Amino acid sequence: MYLITIEGGDGSGKGLATKVVAEVLEREFCFTSVEVTGEPRRDHPLGRLAIDSVRRQTHTPESEAGLFAADRVDHSHGWILPRLEEGRIVVSERNVHSSLVYQGIVGELGVDRVAHLNSAALVPDLCIWVDCDPEVAINRIRSGTLRMMSDKAEYFETTELQKAIRAGYAALLSGEIEMPIPFDMGAIIGPVSNEATEREFRRKLTLHIRKFIHSRVAPLNVETESVERFMLRRLIKSTKGQTTLDDLGVDPARARGDWLGGEAPWRVLRAAQKAHSEAIAAVPEDERVDVPKSVLAHSMSSICGTLSVLPSADVNELRAAQGPVRAVSDSHSHKVLRFLADRSKWVHQHKSLLGRDASRNQLKDEMQAFGMMALVIWPLRKALARWISRNPDTHLRFAMGQIVRSGQQPRAVRDTIERLAILGNGKADAAAPAGASGLVAWWQGQ
Repeated sequence: MYLITIEGGDGSGKGLATKVVAEVLEREFCFTSVEVTGEPRRDHPLGRLAIDSVRRQTHTPESEAGLFAADRVDHSHGWILPRLEEGRIVVSERNVHSSLVYQGIVGELGVDRVAHLNSAALVPDLCIWVDCDPEVAINRIRSGTLRMMSDKAEYFETTELQKAIRAGYAALLSGEIEMPIPFDMGAIIGPVSNEATEREFRRKLTLHIRKFIHSRVAPLNVETESVERFMLRRLIKSTKGQTTLDDLGVDPARARGDWLGGEAPWRVLRAAQKAHSEAIAAVPEDERVDVPKSVLAHSMSSICGTLSVLPSADVNELRAAQGPVRAVSDSHSHKVLRFLADRSKWVHQHKSLLGRDASRNQLKDEMQAFGMMALVIWPLRKALARWISRNPDTHLRFAMGQIVRSGQQPRAVRDTIERLAILGNGKADAAAPAGASGLVAWWQGQ
């Protein structure tokens, strides 16, 4: 879903930074997987051509930049993009900013010309700029490890060149030189100094990557909704045919074709919100409530919606099934699940008979309709929440029609219709709604 790149001069610590960032993403977040790569690609013919052009210095600066761009464009669309579309996150040691600095600034080709050569490549969602004193970098290059991995000694092993590279990164990534289109859309973090201890370097990188992911910025290269639809199809396929709760042999709440149970969707939402509000109101005043007040809030809709498809799940399985778009943090998931089990009684929690420590969670049958509907209306959650806030005295039945007629949410309306085609409309033997008018009729229970 996100392309994160690690940039900096030779010997600055990009390899370690790439490893640390990947470890944090793998440990703390809900991406389908974390993929690590780098450029130029040493295991691909295009990447080797680019590397050879540097080693032999037989090409013009523009030809050299063109070889790097060819490798990058092929890498972008042949390897990186398919992974982003599946909800994965890609961490790349070097990407387009390397070419902008090495060929565009240091090689004096010009950043605009290099950007034009790379214009068909993906735009990094986040560039992490690792900085290091050139003298320290040179010592690392000469230390043996880096020399074994590359031919830096032939081209890069001079302090003056390292100073020029460092200055190039500083000029480009600090904004002194204007970032060329389209690469001006991505976020930049840095400089992250790698001149103190490794522990301090890891700490700074961890804080930066957490802040970026928690900000939930929209990805630049894929649509979150296309990622979500991929995740939902995969989730439904993975749970298809599972008809009993693990280890208990009890029929679980399943995503049946008639999951609405004959109720209109607006009635399901109204009943869920009423029950949730009553559960919150029943909490003693001296106790803290760690759940949102609205069932349309991200964590409530995500947890109930994801559990409506799963037979049962512990928190780790639940978070894996949420994927990057519906992701809820580990600590908040525990708090919401505890409330849903102890207060609102929407979730049944039980320990596995096989002795596993983590509690398993099952959405109860009576909340199945709300859970499935939360997945269906996810693209319109915020619009519905705003409508409810602004129209407290208007019947909820009219919400969808007014949102659709406003013309302000055409894409969200389209995406909701697409989800109904995947998840079903909740009515046995009935076709999914076609068009906006069909969505309004479905919402009203027609």
